[in-house]
Amino acid sequence: MPGLMTALALMLREMVLFVSYIKNNAFPQPLSEEEEERNLKMMADGDQQARNTLIEHNLRLVAHIVKTI
Repeated sequence: MPGLMTALALMLREMVLFVSYIKNNAFPQPLSEEEEERNLKMMADGDQQARNTLIEHNLRLVAHIVKTI
């Protein structure tokens, strides 16, 4: 039982940090349509940096979905 309580406390701490990150508007701005299309094509060709760029610039959408759940 102590292990479960520790796990719950750690999860709660991580969630609080994530919510504070969201509230501080620390997200990069969304990509333009052209930039997004270019990065999608590069990602399809195996470019890891393009993949990371797409993920980073869509964090605002992920946070919005998380907040509505």
